[in-house]
Order: sequence, then structure tokens, then C-alpha cells
Amino acid sequence: MLKKLFDDIRFGGKITIRHKRNGKEIRGWQEWPFLHFFRKHFGYNFPKIFGLTGYWRFGVTYRNLVVTAGKGLITGRINGVGSPAAPTAMAIGIGTVAADAADTTLGSEITTNGGGRGAGTATTQTTTVTNDTARLVKSWTFTGGFAVTEMGILNDATSGGTLLVRNVFSAYNVVSGDTFEITHNLKNA
Repeated sequence: MLKKLFDDIRFGGKITIRHKRNGKEIRGWQEWPFLHFFRKHFGYNFPKIFGLTGYWRFGVTYRNLVVTAGKGLITGRINGVGSPAAPTAMAIGIGTVAADAADTTLGSEITTNGGGRGAGTATTQTTTVTNDTARLVKSWTFTGGFAVTEMGILNDATSGGTLLVRNVFSAYNVVSGDTFEITHNLKNA
């Protein structure tokens, strides 16, 4: 077996979404990965046809897009250039335009009724080697209704900031009293 001669640093993100109503978890629509790729990058919405385009499950998981500005943010944090703040703020939105590497914001960020941006709980996890994965977890409890369709991670917990990742997914229809939780894992692959 040939030993790898050089290390490559690549970051890959993955989110897991959990939606609860009256304390009970609601199943979400898990698209097949190749169909989610088309939604995320081209904005195409496939109909929910069980078995053909996806299936219902608890804890839906999607791959994220690390945007161009986010790659610069990671580099700046590693080198201390510009001293950017750590990207620990999580935001959700109702935008449906496909995620693009050039994105610098969410399509339509939620700022009201319990859906506002805030700091996630940050930890390190071991996926392949010790501490190779950065994890952020944030929960929102709503006082109004939305069709949540996107999420992002930024380095400012109030507004603005630099976008690290963005994801667009099938709508989660939340109502007052619902809890919506996202766990984001960013792995140094």
C-alpha cells in the first residue's frame, strides 16, 4: 500500500435537522443525495415521491456548501490575518434560491418570532482523527410560523459578518411553539 506523501486540507460540512412539535420529533423529507445536489446548486425542487425522490425520516442530514468567503475566513483564522471572529453564529431563513459559492448572505434570513440568528454551542469532535471536526448546535423555539428552507453559519451573532456555509433544503413548516435544531459538523477531511 502506498503511503500518502502530502496532506491536503479540505473542509466538508454536513448538517442534521431535527424538528419538534409538542415535544415530539416530526419526520422530515430526506432527499436522495444527488437530488439534494440539484436543489442546492440549481434551485430545482423535486416533488416528494416516497422511494423515488427521497423518504421520510427523523434527523434529516444534508451536505453543506463552504462558500468562497468562508474559505477566506478559514484561512484568516489559521494565519491570524485580519483576525476574523470565529464563525459560531447560526442563522436560518426562508430563501429558496440555490446556494452558490459566491453567496455572502442567506437568501432571506429570519429575524423575528424566535427565528433570529444566534450563537451555536461549539465543540470539537473526533470523526477520523482526534478533534478533526468542528461542531455547532443551535435550537430555535418559535413564536410564529415560517417555512424554513435555508441555513448558514456566520462570524457575527447579530447581523452582517462573513458567511462560512450555506445550505438550501426542503421546507420545514414550523408553527408557534415548535423547536427547530440544527447540528453542523465541519470536518477537516
